[in-house]
Amino acid sequence: MTQSAPITTLFVDIGNVLLTDSWGPAMRQKALERFGFDMAEVADRSRLTFEGYEEGKISLEDYLHWVVFYQERAFSRKALTDFMLAQSQPHPDMCDLLRALKARYGLKIVVVTNDGREFAVYRIRQFGLAEFVDFFVVSCFVRCRKPELEIYRMALDLSQVHPTQVVYIDDQALFVEVAQQLGMQGIHHTDTASTRAALAKLGLAL
Repeated sequence: MTQSAPITTLFVDIGNVLLTDSWGPAMRQKALERFGFDMAEVADRSRLTFEGYEEGKISLEDYLHWVVFYQERAFSRKALTDFMLAQSQPHPDMCDLLRALKARYGLKIVVVTNDGREFAVYRIRQFGLAEFVDFFVVSCFVRCRKPELEIYRMALDLSQVHPTQVVYIDDQALFVEVAQQLGMQGIHHTDTASTRAALAKLGLAL
């Protein structure tokens, strides 16, 4: 593929790319098994409130109040919160790949992700993401979320880079398509090997 400009910047998602998902269906199922609450009821309440949490409009405490602790529970908020945060695990191969690409090509690396504040701050600090990510455009920080065009445009403005110089990496195909609509190169991430190969085709080989 012919490049109109060299790639200088990677925009990358966190959940299911650099780390496991933060509070998706699999994590909620684990919470159900651990704490024994009604998953169907919780899922419905979560659907109605989670976007507000990811956009920074309500806190994790508020989210849990409306979704779980609207009635008495046999467990504490702290126990559930600690469990939720502890489910995050790294994908070391992807983190290592980005570190190596940054070192070799001098790339700017920008996280563009949907997440709630408590999850985002914990995950950034716990897994040392700031060691190789230049800055973080997180839905709860900027009060908009993917696939809204505004969050992509904000990332471009903050990076001060032309879209043709950006590769966007995400596990959600729709989010990749939106980035491509704005002129970025896009990689639908399914595993490290295929993403590494796709980057190599764009001139970022290791």
